Amino acid sequence: MSAKKTPTELGTENVGKLLTQYAVPAIIAMTAASLYNMVDSIFIGQGVGALAISGLAVTFPLMNLSVAFGAMVGVGASTLISVKLGQHDYKTAQTVLGNVITLNVILGTLFGAASLCFLDPILYFFGASEATIGYAREYMEIILLGNVITHSYLGLNAVLRSAGHPRTAMNATILTVVLNTLLDPLFIYVFDMGIRGAAVATVLAQVVSLVWQLKIFSNPNEFLHFRHGSFALHSKIVKDTLAIGLSPFLMNTCACLVVIIINRGLALHGGDLAIGAYGIINRIVFFFTMIVMGLNQGMQPIAGYNYGAQLFDRMRQVLRYTIYGATGITTLCFVVCLLFPEFCIRMFTTDEQLVALSVQGMRIVVCMFPIIGFQMVTANFFQSIGHAGKSIFLSLTRQLLFLIPLLILLPRFWGLNGIWMAMPASDFIASLVAGTMLLHQYKRFGK
Repeated sequence: MSAKKTPTELGTENVGKLLTQYAVPAIIAMTAASLYNMVDSIFIGQGVGALAISGLAVTFPLMNLSVAFGAMVGVGASTLISVKLGQHDYKTAQTVLGNVITLNVILGTLFGAASLCFLDPILYFFGASEATIGYAREYMEIILLGNVITHSYLGLNAVLRSAGHPRTAMNATILTVVLNTLLDPLFIYVFDMGIRGAAVATVLAQVVSLVWQLKIFSNPNEFLHFRHGSFALHSKIVKDTLAIGLSPFLMNTCACLVVIIINRGLALHGGDLAIGAYGIINRIVFFFTMIVMGLNQGMQPIAGYNYGAQLFDRMRQVLRYTIYGATGITTLCFVVCLLFPEFCIRMFTTDEQLVALSVQGMRIVVCMFPIIGFQMVTANFFQSIGHAGKSIFLSLTRQLLFLIPLLILLPRFWGLNGIWMAMPASDFIASLVAGTMLLHQYKRFGK
């Protein structure tokens, strides 16, 4: 597909065909990305030990915070590009591309440097103990040194999808997963680098994919490509990018805060292995939620373009299809985790105590999962059409306004199980709020 035909195509092609065309590569890419995260956990759990899994779980809040800054730029810029293409404002779309690189370099460098300066206190605050701090530190030192690479790679991948190259974005992610899978055993076992080797493999895989992305956008034959002067920051573009990207930023920041509270609660009520159990559950559930995110990424340029072009019937149609697909995916997660929890968990560890804790937690965590796909799509839909405030609010309801109070309250009555129960309870309430807001928005579009 030629990128130059993309604007017309997004406004005229059959919506179901378009969603398939854009979502399938994104789903494959996000599935690969989730496998990318699982690979490290599996190799670390099987090759280093149960406490190493707990050490890795302790790093999740810091990694979420890093991703928050990267997503603020990447998602904000890609959404802005989609809307500008719908408005036929190609010059601004070109400038947004250059600003993505500059913003990622600035934010990635500042975040990595600041985190390295205070790494141990941060990890202890996030739930590390004397038994797990060594594993967490060794892993994050390497990851933070490559933070600029991670931000740039994720940002350009988001732009590739908006620029009419969903398959290329998918291939970049798959390349990263394959390289990481091949390099993990090499650095962990052959070079005997342990958990640090998993981090080195992660960064090196991203370097290769980033070089490929930079080569694509350096091609003057591409519809969107780097141009002289586009790297200089433009205040309005920076403001619009960060405003639209504020929703995923707050979502990931809230996820960071939530995981901190979860880890500290798990340490109090279940110890280091309970943190490891959550790390395993999180990776398994993350696999399915990443598929929903891939579906959302396929919807984003279609909804953004048709909103910009005021083709509201097409916009509503792609939203409806996306909700159907997301609900099917999260329902599948519910069935798999409820019926086959032990099989899933033993991929990560053979420690019987850790397996038992993980099975107990996972069956509770996923009990409301069939409805959470709808909530995720609704929040992403508001982001896709530039309604950042509503998207931010929906992100906050699930992860901040509802979940955090429940995480504080329920463990007082049910201990460890109370921590697990807080997650599906929050999912249920947040889905009700999302449904109410979407119904109200539909009425406004009707007018």
